[in-house]
Amino acid sequence: MGAPADTPEGDTLEVLVTLVEAYEVERWKIEARDPIAAIEHVMEARGLRQKDFAALIGSQPRASEVLNRRRPLTLPMIRTLSLEWNLPADVLVREYSLAESR
Repeated sequence: MGAPADTPEGDTLEVLVTLVEAYEVERWKIEARDPIAAIEHVMEARGLRQKDFAALIGSQPRASEVLNRRRPLTLPMIRTLSLEWNLPADVLVREYSLAESR
């Protein structure tokens, strides 16, 4: 696995890695997460809490509404999350379902 680049062994390793990646993409397709699921995953992985999310987007009630899918992410929220938490904006701008109003 530690074959130096620009050697026959390195070239062979590069071809094998490319083939394995192509196989995995074809065999085990990973569905893209919706924006809220992605935010929740990042929060869990980084040990962040709702108050950390609230600090980024402006208030605790707004954070609760967004995470409970009662309010959509806005463009300023997406920009902040992308910049501060290094989340890909293309994930955050995907459409997702909001909770039905009662």
